[in-house]
Amino acid sequence: MIKVLEKAEKLLAMGQWQSAAELYRESIPNASNELKPILLYNLGSILSQNQMQAEAEEVYRSAIFLKPDFVQAWFNLGSTIEGAGRKQNAITIWQSMLDHPLVGKHIDPEMYTMVLNAQGRIHEEIREFEKAEAYLLESLLTNPKQPNVIQHWVHLRQKQCKWPIYKEVSGLDIGEMMKGTSPLSMLSLTDDPGLQLSAAMRFVYNKLDLSIKPFRREAPLKHEKIKLGFLSSDFCLHAVSLLTVELVELIDRSKFEVVGICWSKEDGSDLRKRMLAAFDHYIPIHQMSDEQAAKTIFDEEIDILIDLHGITSGARPNILFYRPAPVQITYLGFPGTTGHPCIDYVIADKYLVPEEYKPFYSEKIIYMPDTFQCSDSKRIVGPTPKKSDYGLPEDKFIFCSFNNNYKITPEIFTAWMEILKGTPNSILWLLEDNPWAKRSMIEEAEKLSVDPARLYFAGRVSPENYLARYKLADLFLDCYPFNGGTTVNDALWVGLPVLTLSGRSFASRMAGSLLSEIGMDSFICHSFLDYISTAKNVYFKLILSNEKINK
Repeated sequence: MIKVLEKAEKLLAMGQWQSAAELYRESIPNASNELKPILLYNLGSILSQNQMQAEAEEVYRSAIFLKPDFVQAWFNLGSTIEGAGRKQNAITIWQSMLDHPLVGKHIDPEMYTMVLNAQGRIHEEIREFEKAEAYLLESLLTNPKQPNVIQHWVHLRQKQCKWPIYKEVSGLDIGEMMKGTSPLSMLSLTDDPGLQLSAAMRFVYNKLDLSIKPFRREAPLKHEKIKLGFLSSDFCLHAVSLLTVELVELIDRSKFEVVGICWSKEDGSDLRKRMLAAFDHYIPIHQMSDEQAAKTIFDEEIDILIDLHGITSGARPNILFYRPAPVQITYLGFPGTTGHPCIDYVIADKYLVPEEYKPFYSEKIIYMPDTFQCSDSKRIVGPTPKKSDYGLPEDKFIFCSFNNNYKITPEIFTAWMEILKGTPNSILWLLEDNPWAKRSMIEEAEKLSVDPARLYFAGRVSPENYLARYKLADLFLDCYPFNGGTTVNDALWVGLPVLTLSGRSFASRMAGSLLSEIGMDSFICHSFLDYISTAKNVYFKLILSNEKINK
């Protein structure tokens, strides 16, 4: 039987997985009852890795029938079922391993953490954030030395506005939590550009395959037109496409050929259709490996590759590590330095990245003459709704902040509550991203002596209706240290003034970049005290000038 295993491994090493699978199929009927589960498990692994989920599921179930305590087969059965798109069934399988228990802190602790991590990941994907956080916390209490688990656990707490974000965990200190914090999460935790550079470099080097050898050309590229490639996973109903679609449409085709390269989901949206139509050529790479995707870009002879993804969730930094284009630029997708050794430039402006902060960027800065952020002048604004459509009072001054909940920090929320306390007859209108964040903010308001009834929450709506509802608000209160990007752009587009707080980092200066360009410098603050007092002043000025509120 050992010869069967060795032969199968050799076949797999040569890429002949079908032959290896057939070898297992032929060997299983003659194997002993003790060895059959192992052979079935190996066959299931081959089938699952090659997208034959239904066959793999049947094989794993056969292995479990023969050996009911075969924990690896149970775990892989859950993964296979998930791969077939049945997430709730996968959750049931993994939960049964915890309930029986087949695994536990003192029963195969390594597999126990694997099951907990799988449950945490899949619950995060289906937006059951509180359950996801609980699974990952138990995993960290079992084994605190899991940077990837820390990364997701921290961001889950941010999504739920569970403050402080860095909660005490046995076996973990704050330093280790910070080291495990993702670059995206770090944007909301600090405006320290040094910490953000460190987080970016750590993330990239953990994701990079350092054995990759960059592609080399025998001769430099020579085209009649410069070939621009836009690389992203967000050519769909996403903020990146909302901002860039007209940019792509307006590129001068007499000088440039424009290629879209993406691993976006097919969401069927009008924005996706418009985005793909804007390119001269479109290349889907979602089914390609990083090497295949990079080789495709290389063979396409892209002169300048503009990465619109950055190091946000789902990043594929190895594509850029192959050096598929002679010039590689990061833009818009990640509001900060990427720390990537093969990204040459980042597009910014003088407000966004002042000269004194350039040392905190691994890229060279391309300074735009005005502001860094592009926009879409063709976006559709829906009909102005009534306040009653959103359950808003008719006679109140409406502060709003529709930034993602993970951008809200206890410091900025405290500032908002101070603003409410100093502005009678006002309310704060927020995005209701998830029930746990809403509950956290209501509880925090009570702690800060603000009536929770002054907090109103709005769910997600279509882009045109989202834009239209900004017209109901009086002043947009920006987040800090992670400013709004698209949200601030949208608010300004429909005429809603924005109050922002600028710090030292890229993310904390995005709104200031836009406001300074349109001559609204007085709405840019540099301290919490200034932010609070300016919001109050705007409130009273608008009341006096417009007589908006009946006293």
